[in-house]
Amino acid sequence: MSDTFRFRLLPWTTPEGKPCYLSTDSDRSRLSRLADDVEEDQLDSGEQVLAGARAVLADPGASERAVRFALTRATESLEEALRVAESRGRRLLFRIE
Repeated sequence: MSDTFRFRLLPWTTPEGKPCYLSTDSDRSRLSRLADDVEEDQLDSGEQVLAGARAVLADPGASERAVRFALTRATESLEEALRVAESRGRRLLFRIE
């Protein structure tokens, strides 16, 4: 087992913005289940942000403030979705090894 894949990347960061990892031998631990729930919430939120951003972009009268807000939220959601994808990809790769 490679050390790279021993730890689960969690869907949140430290207050300094550094990644958090979980070392557990079970996907059923309380913290692991919490991480699963947070990931699901982040992905659901990302879908809502995407719909909102599309609506703003489709509105030719949207203000600069509205566009900046939509882009800011979309950037945040993309960052969260990429973290979820990285975490799930690492876990999938670990299971294959």
